[in-house]
Amino acid sequence: MSTRERPADRGARRGRQLLDQVVREFHEARLMAGASQERIGRAINRSDAWVSWTESSANASLSIVDASRMLACVGLDLSGRAYPAGRGIRDEAQLALIAHFMSLVLPRWDWRTEVPIPLPGDPRAWDVILRGPAVTIGVEAESRLRDIQALDRRVMLKLRDSGLDRVVILVAATRTNPDPTSRGRRFRAVELPDPITSSARRPDERAGPGRQCDRRPPRGVGCERGLTV
Repeated sequence: MSTRERPADRGARRGRQLLDQVVREFHEARLMAGASQERIGRAINRSDAWVSWTESSANASLSIVDASRMLACVGLDLSGRAYPAGRGIRDEAQLALIAHFMSLVLPRWDWRTEVPIPLPGDPRAWDVILRGPAVTIGVEAESRLRDIQALDRRVMLKLRDSGLDRVVILVAATRTNPDPTSRGRRFRAVELPDPITSSARRPDERAGPGRQCDRRPPRGVGCERGLTV
């Protein structure tokens, strides 16, 4: 099983890889262009010693602006973009939501938190994994629910790559969060075959702390809504 890498450590590792790649491409392009380090330094208002230091991959604090200026001097443009790569650090509301949910989980369920996806190098992880006698469930906690379609895609990809039986989406019951089981949503409320928490109710019981919903691949994603923190 893959190990869990902290978001900041993952970012530092990725940043070093990108810097090394930029420096290598600059070095090769500079040699092909026949440009000396002194000439590059004059063009970007840096010393040739600084260019040599940077080109040896010793300049760990090389800025994006300086890298772009260096590359432009050898006929290259720097390009960059951000893309989803696992969950970042969690806010206080999300941690409280998970803690409250775990305090309600019935003893019949074995559980673990921060469980990595079982693929080498995959930075994704489930907030909680619940294991019962006949089913394994991934739990995804959302303290602030914004893009439900993006959540659906993200969770279904994790479900596909994890080989779990079901997914529970844990949504904070706040005024700003939309109801993922309301009319027109992709999520649907159903009764789970084996209750997870001591506060579990039938889907049609509107009174009380909330309701549970779940989804089996490929027909659904699930949620347990209304656990107020």
